[in-house]
Amino acid sequence: MRNKQCMNKRRTALITGGLVLVTAAGLLAYVTRQRKAPSAYPYGLRFSLDLPHPFVTRSRLRKILAPEPAQRVLEIGPGTGYYSLLAAQWLEPDGTLEVLDIQQKMLDHTMRRAHALDISNIVPRQGDAQALPYPDGHFDAAYLVATLGEVPDKERALRELRRVLKPGGRLVVGEGQPDPHMVSFDKLRMLVDATGLTYEGRIGGILGYFANFRAP
Repeated sequence: MRNKQCMNKRRTALITGGLVLVTAAGLLAYVTRQRKAPSAYPYGLRFSLDLPHPFVTRSRLRKILAPEPAQRVLEIGPGTGYYSLLAAQWLEPDGTLEVLDIQQKMLDHTMRRAHALDISNIVPRQGDAQALPYPDGHFDAAYLVATLGEVPDKERALRELRRVLKPGGRLVVGEGQPDPHMVSFDKLRMLVDATGLTYEGRIGGILGYFANFRAP
């Protein structure tokens, strides 16, 4: 019996080790590709999306986003729901979090997790950040974390975000290490300045930050 238990433990360790190696190899390949041509984070590497985000934490997002019940908020690039699941609860009881991702698999994953937690105020939609499928002035606030660098035309995406925000609506952009396509704060300011959004402040530093902007 003891020998059988030892064999099972070794088999489990080998399988776990193999998964770690495969994931690490996939991440390395992804980082290498991203330096040449940024693209959406692959669903096959989704497990790494739930690792801690030490420089762009959920508590910092809540502080700078300042969500209120009954608001309609947009998240671009929810991934597997690292921020979405809590953000939706910040908007309860009458608010709505709409999440947009270019990958349907990411949306499906987030919604499965939401249903398991009895979170019912998340509305998923597949689409491109460069051409948002929402009417003008639709949202009280919007945010995206570690996502802007994946978008080919970043300025166009920011203009779209401004378009769908209500007058006075807030846009929060989060960027942090070790994201291979992290957008620096200086580059973000340059991109946003061209859209007419007004910079209001930020939390964090060179390793990771949240920046807040206001629609006119």
